[in-house]
Amino acid sequence: MLLDKINTPGDLKGLSKSDLGDLCKEIRKVLIDTVMKNGGHLASNLGVVELTLAMHLAFDSPKDKFVFDVGHQSYVHKLLTGRYDKFHTLRQLGGISGFPNPNESEYDSFVSGHASTSVSAALGMARARDIKGEDYHVVALIGDGSVGGGEAFEALNDAGNSRTKLIVILNDNEMSIGKNVGGLSRHLTKLRTSKRYMETKSDLSNFLKKFGKAGDSVISALSTAKEKIKYSSMTGVYFEELGFTYLGPVDGHNLEEVTETLKRAKNLDEPVLVHVLTKKGYGYKEAEIKPEAFHGVSSITAKKPTGKSYSQAVGEILYKEMSNNKNMAVITAAMSSGCGLKSVENDYPDRFFDVGIAEQHATTLCAGLASGGVVPVFCVYSTFLQRAYDQLIHDVCLQNLHCVFLIDRAGAVGNDGATHQGVFDLSYLTHIPNMTVLCPSDISELEGMIKYAVNDMSTPVAIRYPRGEISLSVSEKFDISKAEVIKEGKDIAIISVGNMKEVSLACAQELEKDNISTAVINLRCVKPFDEETVRKYVSECRMAVTIEDNVISGGAGSFIAQKIPANYLHIGWPDEFIPHGKVSELMEKYQLDKESIVQKIKSQI
Repeated sequence: MLLDKINTPGDLKGLSKSDLGDLCKEIRKVLIDTVMKNGGHLASNLGVVELTLAMHLAFDSPKDKFVFDVGHQSYVHKLLTGRYDKFHTLRQLGGISGFPNPNESEYDSFVSGHASTSVSAALGMARARDIKGEDYHVVALIGDGSVGGGEAFEALNDAGNSRTKLIVILNDNEMSIGKNVGGLSRHLTKLRTSKRYMETKSDLSNFLKKFGKAGDSVISALSTAKEKIKYSSMTGVYFEELGFTYLGPVDGHNLEEVTETLKRAKNLDEPVLVHVLTKKGYGYKEAEIKPEAFHGVSSITAKKPTGKSYSQAVGEILYKEMSNNKNMAVITAAMSSGCGLKSVENDYPDRFFDVGIAEQHATTLCAGLASGGVVPVFCVYSTFLQRAYDQLIHDVCLQNLHCVFLIDRAGAVGNDGATHQGVFDLSYLTHIPNMTVLCPSDISELEGMIKYAVNDMSTPVAIRYPRGEISLSVSEKFDISKAEVIKEGKDIAIISVGNMKEVSLACAQELEKDNISTAVINLRCVKPFDEETVRKYVSECRMAVTIEDNVISGGAGSFIAQKIPANYLHIGWPDEFIPHGKVSELMEKYQLDKESIVQKIKSQI
């Protein structure tokens, strides 16, 4: 295989045009084989094979810096930068990360797992280069979904105004995870679909190439004329007005054309935006037809879920509530499918708002809706809500507005790794005044909490739940504000938070074998928590153990201990970023599994 011979990007530059074409086919096969086995992001990487190859042909990495937006489309880059022999470990514990990581390779310039950050980071690198008097290129690769994010707008505005030498590649494939939304997306669609320019440009070039070298000279001389043709038919004036020199649009699957355009961009001593058209899933028919379905692919070797996921359950509950409550709206930030909202989106379009990759805007939009008397429900992954921290404080909680946040993927999410682990939300939510925080442990609690949050509250409330299957156990009617005493005991009091109920019960049963009487309390509401019940068991037992799928620092255990001083053992994630790997592997590695927890308790009792 040609990939066996590619140890550094420099090895690409000796390949013939035919070899490069074969290499693209090899890369796609490796991508499909590996991602289908390990899980990961498939369609986005299939779509950037030629583009990534062109970047390495045109530039000199790692001297030249590449910054990938979101980063899940960096698999091809990893294959071309000495990691082919380890690529089979993609997203596995101790293996290759699914996102760029400077600790993994010098070719990865910047960590990126969230959207809309690349231009800001690249501009910072370019300015650092200029301050230090160094000489290298900085290239940001950003998708058309990410470029609609607020940080990307801010960065483009600053970069264009700065006149700093910087290259931004806009990978335009009409997709983020789902279909893109918003005015900029519509503008790009007009550019993308303007046949007048594309046909004129193609016809003119093909005609002149018939004259050999003379024709090539004419093509070069007519570059200014081609720019005029472009402006007359499908202007890139939006980016020009920001201060960028606009090149494109370029066929992103034409390796030669993309490479030459990037080389041209290198020679411009100013901010340049290269507009590249690609097709998500390119080269794999099923992924081309259904790119959304092949965005994030589960491993074919993984145990297939037999039950209902939390996300599915949330979608079904919200669907019913939308029909019962005409004063309710649902908001998502480009995660309609991921959060189980497709039915809501399809049947309640007037009260469903997909704002694109813009969590800050979504949160303040919720505040505005609540100010107008509508109950907004924002469905968002835990890791992405981090981006709206200021809006949570300033726009929602400071005004004590009735906004409901359904926080999906709370806790460890597994193979997506450090950029996506949702292990911080309890810590950043519980210290915000006016915020109520609920943690369901089964479908009955989830449904009760959502109905309560929407219909019976008038203040900010967050309901956090994990990725994966939900327990379908049905509880008797319960008071959400009251902790549930699942098991009585007098030696140890285990206070369980949300999805940790099952392991908490298992630990209690194991401790009972050694005659350690163990109470188990399902907290349900973390803030404000049921002080009366918790205080009773904490004061009567020799030790209290808090178990949560959150970092220990600032988490539920810490919050409880501030209110009720006692002898505590706090079980949760440590004060470090949690890498990629299966959730079960991570639980064992960080001693959140039953055996490890029991041993910790026994060692301290």
